Order: sequence, then structure tokens, then C-alpha cells
Amino acid sequence: MSKLDGNERWKSKMLLTEHAEQYEDQHRSNESKIITMEERRILRDYILLPHMEKMVQKSIADVEYSTNILKRPHLMASQYILNRIIGDSYKLRRELKQRNIRILSEEQADMVVYYRYYCRGYEERFGMTRDVMRSEISLRLTKYASELGALLKEQAKESGIKS
Repeated sequence: MSKLDGNERWKSKMLLTEHAEQYEDQHRSNESKIITMEERRILRDYILLPHMEKMVQKSIADVEYSTNILKRPHLMASQYILNRIIGDSYKLRRELKQRNIRILSEEQADMVVYYRYYCRGYEERFGMTRDVMRSEISLRLTKYASELGALLKEQAKESGIKS
């Protein structure tokens, strides 16, 4: 029981409109500081793309020094995928900057890799297990390869080559 319970003056519980507006504005601003699912996806992709870039660069270096007969097409396909990864990384970096999200550092604990980030003034951590990272990277590389395949089929169709 509070001190105001017996006081008749507080029974009406009037609230001025400007106080209600201030409360709603404050509540809306707090909601805007929470990271959305779309922003989490962007953050995840931004974290994965540098790993993918290193993997593709290593693959290119390995093929360059091999005596493989299909060395040239493999290098061209790998270079296309690398260019796509770099382009996507640039777009995501710009998107994170627009949304006022900064990634600070990487920490490893057990089998989880954590990234500290600031999202509109709030500091949070984003973690992914290595298995999730591997599967996501595999899915993304498959997506890039299928895009390349579709592009090649389209060009073959335009030039009149049967596939």
C-alpha cells in the first residue's frame, strides 16, 4: 500500500498529453536501439565474408601453382566469386555505417566465436559456432557458384550454344 492510496486527489490519474507524448517518444527511441533481424543477418554476412574471401584467395593461389588442365576456367570462376564477395562486403560495410553499427573485436570461447559490436549506442555481443560458420559459408559459396552457372547458361543461350 502506497502513501497515495488513501488520497482522493490521485484517483482520477490524469495524464497530460505532452507527458504521454514524451513517454511514447522515449519508448520509440528505445525500440529503435534494439538490433533487428535484418541487421543481424547483415552483421552475420559481414562477419562471414572476410573468411570466405580468404578461402577463395587461398584456392586461387593453389590453382595458380597447379598443373591442372582446367586451370584457366577454374581461375576465372574463382575470380568472379572473389569479386562478388568483395562487392558484397563493400555493400554491407556501407549498410552497417548507415545503420550506425560498428563491429569492434573478435573473441573465442570454447567452439563459439563472439564479436562485440555497437548498435546505436548499445554494446552487444554476437556469437556463432564454427559449425554454423562453416555451413553458412558453404551455402553462400554454393549460391555464388549457382549465380555463375546461371550467368554462363544465359550467355550460352544468347550466343546460340547448346548446353
